[in-house]
Amino acid sequence: MPDFTRLLTALFLTCLSAFAHGEKLRIVTEPWAPYVYLEDGQAKGIDYEVTAEVFKRLGVEVEWQFLPWKRCLAMIEQGLADGVLDIFQTEQRDSQLFYPSEPLSDVEFTLFYANDRPHKVKRLEDLRGLTVGTSPGYSYGAAFIESPLFTREPAPTHEANFGKLQRGRIDLLITDRRVGRYLVRNLGLEQQISELPLVISRQSQYLAVRRNVGMDLLAQRFAAELRRFKREPAYAALHARYASAGENFQPAVEQQEHSTR
Repeated sequence: MPDFTRLLTALFLTCLSAFAHGEKLRIVTEPWAPYVYLEDGQAKGIDYEVTAEVFKRLGVEVEWQFLPWKRCLAMIEQGLADGVLDIFQTEQRDSQLFYPSEPLSDVEFTLFYANDRPHKVKRLEDLRGLTVGTSPGYSYGAAFIESPLFTREPAPTHEANFGKLQRGRIDLLITDRRVGRYLVRNLGLEQQISELPLVISRQSQYLAVRRNVGMDLLAQRFAAELRRFKREPAYAALHARYASAGENFQPAVEQQEHSTR
């Protein structure tokens, strides 16, 4: 084994030594179905299952916490969590987090409207004068966030946003296409809520870890194992299982443009 490889292996084992002595990697995330969510107290979701399998292969035990997104970000900033699942990458976050080079999944932020109050939106300028429901701590791209043409109104949960849309308290809401479809179906709103074809932004989601000694090596090992897993039949079977449940997932590809959830 080359000396450099020996060094990397030693450093990686060192950074995992705490976990080997009974401590678990603390990962925080917000329920973001169908990527990651709780069902009857059990963690589920395509990104959750992929991440859990990769850490299992790496021999890393994980303690999961499901919290509101702003709280997840605060936990990372305060050093109370080791990593965060399904976060987008930005220059601002690069000073706090190590990102694996391999993404878990891709998202497309789109707009949803109430069928009895339709709005024709083919470009961002068509939102002039409207109120769009958002989620605290989420970023949907600079053009959307910085536009002075419309009002952005946050809600505490994704379900609350759809309730506000249904009751006419907002004109539209923005969320990931798959997340929106999942909620519309599970809230029984198929006849009341529809989505617009306009894509506000596209980004990749990652499992990122807090900048600490040896954690960059953990991120590298995670990326390498994730790439291996993506080439296996088990990964395709996992995607097929969610697809059969109504989720049209596509494997993530690396992109040049990033934002942060």
